[in-house]
Amino acid sequence: MISDKEIICPINLLNVAHKKKGVTAGIVNAGTPLPMLSAMDAVKEDLIVPTFIGNKIEIQKCADNLKFDISKYEIIHEPDENSTAKVAAKLASKDKIKIIIKGHIHTDVLMKEVIKKEYNLIGKTRLSHIWHMTLDKEDKPLIVTDGALNVLPNLKTKMHILKNVVNFCNRIGIDKPKVAVLSATEEVLDSVPSSLDAKEISELAVKENINADVFGPLAFDNSISKKSAAIKGIKNSVAGQADVLLVPSVETGNGLVKMMIYFMGACAAGVVVGGKVPVVITSRSDDPPARLASIAAAVVALD
Repeated sequence: MISDKEIICPINLLNVAHKKKGVTAGIVNAGTPLPMLSAMDAVKEDLIVPTFIGNKIEIQKCADNLKFDISKYEIIHEPDENSTAKVAAKLASKDKIKIIIKGHIHTDVLMKEVIKKEYNLIGKTRLSHIWHMTLDKEDKPLIVTDGALNVLPNLKTKMHILKNVVNFCNRIGIDKPKVAVLSATEEVLDSVPSSLDAKEISELAVKENINADVFGPLAFDNSISKKSAAIKGIKNSVAGQADVLLVPSVETGNGLVKMMIYFMGACAAGVVVGGKVPVVITSRSDDPPARLASIAAAVVALD
């Protein structure tokens, strides 16, 4: 059941990212092979100008092993893994880097530093995570949010998540995204709290004049399958053709994305948006094409 399909970085996402060249980026705890390889790939695509943060000896060793000439890039020597996040946050607060890219460091350690008030990297918008999912190099993406950052978002947080994803969709060329507010049912049931939230989000999207077609509750099948939606008699512009799945919890989004990766060979480009700088928080097990795609997504998300 596990897919052996080669994961492919989507060309459409790279093409949008290429409109912004040489974005300054901090690679947090960079001295391991996969973060270094993803930085090398992003440099080859002219997406970033990296600043490497971590153990200088290990960083140079990784670069040498990859035959990656990093002599013209800054290396900030910080041998303590957990302190590398502080260095990156300080650089971002001083506008010395425009995006933060997670290397070999735990996500919670990195994000706890990014959200500290002293760095002024967070505004009035709640941070949220976006996954840009594709199967082939020219595939139309399916956007999943939030499956990595907000664990059990309340209604107010879900509205921030919605606005963040609509903004991202606009940046990748989807002018008026179709957003399915996911639940376990297409009916509004008191016994299913996510269905109640979904109905309210749909109403608030209209009231607040959000530039998206937003509808919920929808179950997964009714969100992405026109046939399923037709059989169940669901008639609206979102059902069966969603661009975005706004999920009710981190478990839902995380599970869905991981199933797409491992069962379908999907490329998951993930980025945290809503703050002063986009943050790439790839899994330490992610393949290089997904890491490159995530950096491209961060470049696209940059103001």
